[in-house]
Amino acid sequence: MDQTRLIALLASRPGYISGEEMSQALGVTRGAVWKELSALRDQGWPIASSTRLGYRLDGPPPVLSAAYLEGQLSDTISAGHIHVFDRVDSTNTKLKAMAAQGAPHGTVVAALEQTAGRGTRGRTFLSPPGGLYLSLLLRPQVELSQLFSLTGWVAVAVRQAVEDACGAPARIKWLNDIYLGDRKLCGILTELSLLGESSEPDYVVVGVGINMAQTAQNFQALGLDGIATSLALEGYQVEPNHMALCLLHALHAMAQQFPQGQEEYLQAYRTHCLTLHQPVEVEAGNQTYLATAQAVLPDFSLEVIDGQGIPHQVSSGRVTPLSLHSNS
Repeated sequence: MDQTRLIALLASRPGYISGEEMSQALGVTRGAVWKELSALRDQGWPIASSTRLGYRLDGPPPVLSAAYLEGQLSDTISAGHIHVFDRVDSTNTKLKAMAAQGAPHGTVVAALEQTAGRGTRGRTFLSPPGGLYLSLLLRPQVELSQLFSLTGWVAVAVRQAVEDACGAPARIKWLNDIYLGDRKLCGILTELSLLGESSEPDYVVVGVGINMAQTAQNFQALGLDGIATSLALEGYQVEPNHMALCLLHALHAMAQQFPQGQEEYLQAYRTHCLTLHQPVEVEAGNQTYLATAQAVLPDFSLEVIDGQGIPHQVSSGRVTPLSLHSNS
């Protein structure tokens, strides 16, 4: 019997499910169900049992589990569309390869470590064990121009997911970094692919890396002491499956509202953006200058006022609040 189908069935039910119902749903004998349940218990799965009621999952699994996530998200994600690995080179790279082979909208790749993580502008995104690295494939039916604001939407969704998962008061550093206090908690990389002949959007891969359980020693070893933090370091304990569920709920809600819910996401971005109204250093193209962050514009670009009182619209590059400059 396929153990993943049993896990997904258990995860899809909030309460008990009888052995008879499981055997019928899975097309196997009750003895086969009992044998697999025993094997899962031996692996550390918290499966409760009742003589009258049957079986239920009594907590999260001992590992990040695609079957568990699919069961919990059965109304959102089709079976077989979540792929979980202990370690990959990059969840974005792996998912882009799957997208090129026709993987459907909503496909997910998740891992607990990346060996070749990538950040914005070609930078390396250090991805040690202790984090959750997750990429989601979207095939939005919209104009190319509408996709230019998607990264801002993703930042809103990820910030909300962190708060939903554990209550951490995360904030957004323009454009797409998630901070907790004055240190980076999460990175986001959104990659777009166009159809060759028409140059119309083919797919978008949304990649998210969240520091969950890393220690101060982990960051020191990577040269990130004082720059990065994790939920655990800030006193927030989060189980990886729960974090993944909150993240996927938030990202799928975002995808359903895009682009019609622009005003709601723009307002949420402005509310939680730590860059606004702060003295900043702007690195755009070959220019570096000091300014004050004035406003987040409707396309999620940033309006800044330089020292001469001249406004600039920043759509790409790096904008660092001076209060964070020593950490960035």
